[in-house]
Amino acid sequence: MNYPPALQSAIDELGRFPGVGPKSAQRIAFWLMRQPREDVARLAGALTEMTTRLAFCERCCNVAEIGGLCPICADPRRDPTVICVVESPPDVAAVERSGAFHGTYHVLHGVLNPLEGITPERLRISELLERLRGPVKEVILCFNSNVEGDHTAMYLTRLLQVPGLVVSQPASGLPVGGDVEFADDLTLGRAFEGRRVLSE
Repeated sequence: MNYPPALQSAIDELGRFPGVGPKSAQRIAFWLMRQPREDVARLAGALTEMTTRLAFCERCCNVAEIGGLCPICADPRRDPTVICVVESPPDVAAVERSGAFHGTYHVLHGVLNPLEGITPERLRISELLERLRGPVKEVILCFNSNVEGDHTAMYLTRLLQVPGLVVSQPASGLPVGGDVEFADDLTLGRAFEGRRVLSE
């Protein structure tokens, strides 16, 4: 069936979202059509504001206001000598909920996946290496326990062979194949407290 151009355009754009296939995009579009116009306008305004006011932190690549540091990097109470490297901003939120980590973060915005063309050059690895010129003593590699996460951790462990720098990983507790973002607070907290050293 051919939909009006305005509806088909909305379906096409929604279909670009991760995890949203053509059928889901169609359902979302029809759901939006049934909503009051002011609700849809509020959603559109929130999306526009997000893209115009937010960027990535100049230091750790987490979400931040444009031209500034994220709240964690701007907090003088955080320990700048320990960096927790994660795949994405939701992983930062997950680790923060555990209450077990008081250092800073570095967000790679992905993990190595050659089959999908995600190579080291496409990740925020150069920014991480730049930060090692500061007072950093330990880097914790906190990735999902899957092939891509393990591959990224191994790659970074080899890359971070710096005298005096400890490279560690959260201890057992994160299930194989599980995502950091969805781990419960207690599990993540215990994993950080019992993290194992990969190199030093």
